[in-house]
Amino acid sequence: MDGLRLPDFGASADAASPLVEVTGFGDNPGNLRMFAFVPAQLQKPHALVVVLHGCGQTAASYDLGAGWSTLARHYGFALVMPEQQRINNGNTCFNWFNPEDTARDSGEARSIREMIAHMVGAHRIDPKRIFITGLSAGGGMTSVMLATYPEVFAAGAVIAGLPYGIASNLREALDGMFHSPERPERELGDFVRRASNHRGPWPKMSVWHGSADRTVNPGNASEIVKQWLDLHDLPMTPMAETNVDGYPRQAWWNKDGETLVESYAITGMAHGTPLGLADNDQRYGVEGAFLIEAGISSSYHIAKFFGLTGWIADAKKKTEAKAAPARSPAPHLARTIRAKVAEEKAEPKREESRSFDLGQIITRALTAAGLMK
Repeated sequence: MDGLRLPDFGASADAASPLVEVTGFGDNPGNLRMFAFVPAQLQKPHALVVVLHGCGQTAASYDLGAGWSTLARHYGFALVMPEQQRINNGNTCFNWFNPEDTARDSGEARSIREMIAHMVGAHRIDPKRIFITGLSAGGGMTSVMLATYPEVFAAGAVIAGLPYGIASNLREALDGMFHSPERPERELGDFVRRASNHRGPWPKMSVWHGSADRTVNPGNASEIVKQWLDLHDLPMTPMAETNVDGYPRQAWWNKDGETLVESYAITGMAHGTPLGLADNDQRYGVEGAFLIEAGISSSYHIAKFFGLTGWIADAKKKTEAKAAPARSPAPHLARTIRAKVAEEKAEPKREESRSFDLGQIITRALTAAGLMK
């Protein structure tokens, strides 16, 4: 666009952010900026999470608030964080309702797809381990990406967002945001089926919404769930209803027991991303605009739903196994000592026999066990 100055390659999102800007990543019809974070160590096979900020936020501010780069460093996965520009949307919202930005191979959707392709090539990302999440308008654009490029993603997570296909202009978008009119599940599923030629398998979906949200009607969470239950051919009735960190979670799974759709209702919470202490006693992110302390870490639970949080434990087990001696005699040490003592006692006494020395027996047992030289 006229007057647009392209940023320098390698520029940081801001002085305090670990995100680095990438330019020249491919076609960019949506005129978005690309920021990335790749930790020094990546779990294998390499995984990528796409994170989309909400209105009024930047890639760096949302990363700081939601804690994604901290999670990425801790668990060893790459991040790409697209950023909206004010020249495209005055409130820096992703245009999740504009037809030119929400169709496959067009506009903002195409730009984000190009960023993913760049990361796959540059960092040897496993094509089966690509995930996406977003807040609010970023949640709406997450729905867009999962619908227009379902073959690209293994799973997605929408926070305070909207289903795909319910709006094609600003008036319809506002109606969806404030009123969330109910639609039949088949109609919602068809919105997605018409977005590409893909016919399954479909990405897994995690849905998060505050019950006191007055910006995006909480009814949208139910509509997103209905959309993806229809795609996965699952019943509307939850297969499980549990409490996680004090909040109700509903889940649906396939015949193999794999959870395909889950939904968290953050009771009493307004519009934003819920923050809190994670299961591993770590805190990811800090409070800010639309980043709300709620006693539950949505970023951590979403990473867990994506299957990304087992890496530290696995790495630790491998390290311990590597450091361990080839044989581990310690559990049998008491048995060895008892056997040596019994042997000494059973020996016939010779005239020149030495006195019974328990200390020497234990020493020999330790040596036999490989614990002494």
